[in-house]
Amino acid sequence: MAGEEHRVASLAHPQPAELHLDGAWLPAGVLGWRHDGAGRCRVRVRVDVAGAPRVVWVPLELLRLPGPEVPERPPVHRAAAPVPRPRPGADVGAGRRAPGRRPETWREDHPYDGLMGRAESEVQELRLQVELLKLQRWAGATGQRVAVVLEGREAAGTDGLVRTVTEHLDPRRTRVVAPGSPSAPVRPSLGALPAAGELVLFDRSWYGRPAVETGTGDLRAVAAAEQLLVAGGLRLVKLWFSVTRGEQRTRLALRRDGYRLTTADLAVLDRWDAHTAAEETVLAATPPWTVVRANDEPRARLEAVRHVLSALDYDGRRDDVVGTPDPLLVRAASAPVPVT
Repeated sequence: MAGEEHRVASLAHPQPAELHLDGAWLPAGVLGWRHDGAGRCRVRVRVDVAGAPRVVWVPLELLRLPGPEVPERPPVHRAAAPVPRPRPGADVGAGRRAPGRRPETWREDHPYDGLMGRAESEVQELRLQVELLKLQRWAGATGQRVAVVLEGREAAGTDGLVRTVTEHLDPRRTRVVAPGSPSAPVRPSLGALPAAGELVLFDRSWYGRPAVETGTGDLRAVAAAEQLLVAGGLRLVKLWFSVTRGEQRTRLALRRDGYRLTTADLAVLDRWDAHTAAEETVLAATPPWTVVRANDEPRARLEAVRHVLSALDYDGRRDDVVGTPDPLLVRAASAPVPVT
């Protein structure tokens, strides 16, 4: 049990921060985290004291990351030409694309000129992960039950969001429920609901593929069950990750060596219109949903985390760090798509 009580997560690279010591904020570097149970988290920090470097464990409350720098908003992308979808039977599955530059299918319906850089996304991600630690501590201290439902098309990016959210959280108070059989029943997974003080992420497993990909099942019963759960105290956040047709094709191809698409991949692509109709059915029948435009994966992950944090009024939330989800990428399912 001692190992469980002091499980340590180390960062690959020290992150700049400030430590409150002897009444002053001193420059420091964050090296990792440790969970001490009951939602408490301590941070491993390197700091210079009287000219000598020291590594200490400190409570989260004594640490602050530098205030977020608000970059100038990139110009809105208005002239991105859609990438044509190859004709069925062309060299999509049977042929190969020579490895090299990634197709720019992310430009389809994307409001920005470029993809978010790795350095920028990592800094913002760490700041939001500190807020996730506060959220987990609040849930543990107050007995909140938090469920985050992630749905979307194949290759939309929900797995990446799960990794971002859970990377530094206490695994004893965080669970991920992933899909089992594709024919799973279309209803909330009651047996997997969070207990008091627990956060559960449902990664394409709350409704099951029959509902998401075919629009079948008793969706009205699902909506009614959700309303009862929320009335009973469940904190429920539902995110739908949306990618364009060309970007889905690119991501499926990149999963394979030499960009070769399999028969199963081609079947997913050929059902695009049917899945679109099913998506509209599910979103309309089981509100409220928040749609995330996910062609730019790092940017979509950050905005999705930002939405989760802003939707839950936890103790110690820094609104200057959490900010407001980008309305060009995040919208209520009932709201019109922003014109770019």
